[in-house]
Amino acid sequence: MATILIVEDDPIIRQTVEYALRRAGFTVHSTGDGSAALELAEKVAPELVLLDLMLPGTDGYEIAEKLRATDHETAIIMVTALDTERDKVRGLDAGADDYITKPFSMEELLARVRANLRRVRARETLADDRRIEVGDLVIEPRSFRASVAGRPARLRLKEFQLLLTLAKRAGELCTRQVLAEEVWGYEHLPSSRTIDVHIRRLRQAVEDPSDYIYIHTVHGMGYRFEPVLKSTVEASG
Repeated sequence: MATILIVEDDPIIRQTVEYALRRAGFTVHSTGDGSAALELAEKVAPELVLLDLMLPGTDGYEIAEKLRATDHETAIIMVTALDTERDKVRGLDAGADDYITKPFSMEELLARVRANLRRVRARETLADDRRIEVGDLVIEPRSFRASVAGRPARLRLKEFQLLLTLAKRAGELCTRQVLAEEVWGYEHLPSSRTIDVHIRRLRQAVEDPSDYIYIHTVHGMGYRFEPVLKSTVEASG
């Protein structure tokens, strides 16, 4: 079973969540100290981190950023009492894959945990996929790497999965529901902002250094992957 790290300063919430996860069969480590969280993460190498945003000392945003500086694969679920779009987007920008808002039920939490841990199964599927070359972009599913114009693109695993899902359906409309199911493991994501933030980061990593625009927004529906030279767009504009 997967190893999960809980970073939560409220002892009642921490103990309740830890108990529920252990009963579900997970190996669980926990701390209420934001400063100790990074050392514990390095020691136990969790597949998933449940990270409270409002921590004394080092807050959840800073912890997420530091985790992402060295680890692009561990799933991070932000646990927050802050329910504004700005706080959610800030958490996603800091490196979170998903978030859950307090108060939450244990059923909802376990569903989120299991969905985010499905990336292990996704890795096995990706390992059978072939190299994709389009425009100046190269995607190598077996090694989880992508490059643009011969230079490596720095992608988190969720961003890589999102890119591959879009590229495998080049020219087709990928609805938000399709992306939610294939990349996050949900039938529906709680907020479309989760996809929007990951798309924005993906565009920065893949399109900013490229001669091409790859990802096109289909307003109100989803996204389409189709390489178009920037010079063509600029000329038509």
